[in-house]
Amino acid sequence: MTVRRALILAAGRGERMRPLTMHTPKPLLVAGGKRLIEWHLQRLATIGVTEVVINTSHLAEQFPQALGDGSRWNLRIAYSHEGPQPLETGGGMLFALDRLGDQPFIVINGDIWTDIDFSSLALASPDLAHLVMVDNPVHHPAGDFHLDPHGRLASEGAPKLTYSGVGVYRRGMLAHWQDDLAAAGIVGHGMMPPRFALAPVLRAAMQRAAVSGQHHRGQWTDVGTPQRLAELDAQLRQ
Repeated sequence: MTVRRALILAAGRGERMRPLTMHTPKPLLVAGGKRLIEWHLQRLATIGVTEVVINTSHLAEQFPQALGDGSRWNLRIAYSHEGPQPLETGGGMLFALDRLGDQPFIVINGDIWTDIDFSSLALASPDLAHLVMVDNPVHHPAGDFHLDPHGRLASEGAPKLTYSGVGVYRRGMLAHWQDDLAAAGIVGHGMMPPRFALAPVLRAAMQRAAVSGQHHRGQWTDVGTPQRLAELDAQLRQ
């Protein structure tokens, strides 16, 4: 499967990273001499991705200033600006969907660092998503989803692994987002544009046996605090 498009989620406020994120969006913070998001852009270009959508909100104007049109990586970057209020992971994906085409696309959280080989991502038909899972970090010991021996993901079951923030999706994942949120008892998503987390939609797809996964045992960091950023920077400079 050749994936040509990707979405990088970069709209969050980075509350836990303050004071660093008061003046710089978290994906534009530097580790190992590069902005976090630049590590992703380089790896995406390497595997043949040609178009990248970056969703923005907090300090949105800094992204095109820093990254331009993507030509330095042989990419075409489009910016999906959500306004002053981020639309969360699900709302952000829905808002950007028309820019992502009809074929499967990679989604990456802009505030992680990893050595995941993006070319290893595979989405079998008729699955709606394939997620990369990692061992549970100290700050998230309960994990997110259960990965069975056959590579299927479920919201229940043990042990659970943590979603890395890297996956490949079909646009059909969001085809029934309103019903999925209602079934999960989530209300208040009627604002325009809609603002909602992706997790309840993923869980609904898992109940329909439409989500696969793989376990990445390499390097991965959720750059959620200034300390983790400093530790990652030291690691990458060794």
